[in-house]
Amino acid sequence: MSQDSHGHIFYRRLTHDYPTVDYGQGVYLYDTAGRRYLDAAGGALVVTIGHGVAQVADAMAAQARRVAFAHGTQFTSEALEAYAAALAEIAPLFEPRLYLVSGGSEAVETALKLARQVCVARGQAGRYKIIARWGSYHGATLGALSASGRPPLRQAFAPLLLDMPHIPPAYCYRCPFKQTYPACEVACADALELEILRQGPESVAAFIAEPVVGATLGAVAPPPEYWPRVREICDRYGVLLIADEVMSGMGRSGRWFAMEHWGVRPDILVTAKGASSGYIPLGLVLARGELVETVRKGPGHAFTHGFTYANGVMGAAVGLAVLRYVQAHDLVGASARMGAYLLEKLAALRELSCVGDVRGLGLMAGVELVADKESKRPFSNPVAGQVQAAAMARGLIVYTCSGLADGVKGDAILLGPPFIVTEAQIDEIVALLRESIAAVAEGNSIGEFKDPPVKRR
Repeated sequence: MSQDSHGHIFYRRLTHDYPTVDYGQGVYLYDTAGRRYLDAAGGALVVTIGHGVAQVADAMAAQARRVAFAHGTQFTSEALEAYAAALAEIAPLFEPRLYLVSGGSEAVETALKLARQVCVARGQAGRYKIIARWGSYHGATLGALSASGRPPLRQAFAPLLLDMPHIPPAYCYRCPFKQTYPACEVACADALELEILRQGPESVAAFIAEPVVGATLGAVAPPPEYWPRVREICDRYGVLLIADEVMSGMGRSGRWFAMEHWGVRPDILVTAKGASSGYIPLGLVLARGELVETVRKGPGHAFTHGFTYANGVMGAAVGLAVLRYVQAHDLVGASARMGAYLLEKLAALRELSCVGDVRGLGLMAGVELVADKESKRPFSNPVAGQVQAAAMARGLIVYTCSGLADGVKGDAILLGPPFIVTEAQIDEIVALLRESIAAVAEGNSIGEFKDPPVKRR
């Protein structure tokens, strides 16, 4: 259905045609015309347990019948206490404390403010700078966007953003330092120390980064030495380490949290998306217990920050139901197993002339598209959206990434199906993706994709 036919709805993509979703079941979504779509992206790497899980819907209904809302400054709840205890069993932090919000942007905003308040409570009021990385995305609020290193999203709002320092990403395929691993000696990690020293350690509060970069670089994981060295650097200079696991957390990487792959414990961890598998807006901030105690003992004895739905009972009830479902069905293990199978099958796409790289971790996989494989030259015009449209026409949902090469140019397709995906369904995903890439590239002799015709109902 076209934008114009909806009348009163303000969409993000103002010239796009949208089918009307009807219902979902397992790894599939169905529109009102009866068409089926294989959800190879989990929407936006959100759906983990699959669509239409009755147990979660029942948990939502049961909580709503008891009480749907009680303000977090007035009440706690059984659901919140149980969820916090369950998360403490799996979170890679020392004595983790939970602050529940309504999404990833809110979670990052909360983490940045918590880091600042910890510094103030410690008597280090001069520490306020948050170092982040280029080629990252941390959210849409102004604070989270200030930390994000995705130029096209920052450009229009530049006068409103905070001046946060950024360092190059850990992106081996397009190494910002023009080196090759392992001869590079992981210069991307040492860049953090250099920036801390340049800014002055006494002014730096925290470093925030995605353990596996999702929407901006397309499932890029760093060299194995990267995160342990970053942890050492942060400890050396008293800088808090914030892991942004909004996309990679809650089993997506094949572990509960991606940081576990490197045996690193962050000081603050944020996650969202898979926390509720899309059944309710939900984001989580997990903080090392000592940090929360520092704020409690500091000026005002309170965390000066909040949202209407912070520590909400409905979010906690749904989050707990999803977590227990994942545990009962060993879906983190399934993510690891099916993720390995997905990457194995995607590797065959490297034979296509426009596929430069295939990478990922767990059920978080990226396929980078290039105009020239030898030079890694990106396409002059964005092409990932064209492949996405071609896939949608074939009943396959994928996610797109852009700006990988220089912040503007560079394309990748990001895949993140629900953890219940089967080998047969992965075979179908890869076959349809291959068809979609080939269909967009077909008949073009100069190595650039052509814009496909726009079809309107």
